[in-house]
Amino acid sequence: MIKLTATAINEVKDIITTSDSYPETTYLRVYITGGGCSGFNYSLQLIESKGYNPKKDSKYEQDGITIVVDKKSALYIDGTTIDYIKGLTKSGFSFINPNANKTCGCGSSFSV
Repeated sequence: MIKLTATAINEVKDIITTSDSYPETTYLRVYITGGGCSGFNYSLQLIESKGYNPKKDSKYEQDGITIVVDKKSALYIDGTTIDYIKGLTKSGFSFINPNANKTCGCGSSFSV
């Protein structure tokens, strides 16, 4: 299961509600792709509810946000906490993955 911090939840809700591009039934897809300094990259995408496939995806609810994770990605990121950091030198989502053996300096890629 993927968890979002309160700051990350607020940021996702703000993105969805302040944009005309996303309906109220928008889901947050969390997944990984190959690449990056360490082997896998974290990825986030806002999708319409019809993009959820119960045969291939797991779905979680947290404070009004529906989180979708494909089962292949879940093998590598189960238990991950997603935070949102806002600062002078860096702003964006960060990932705390208990399964990662190694992460890159920017925190956007990892290996297991």
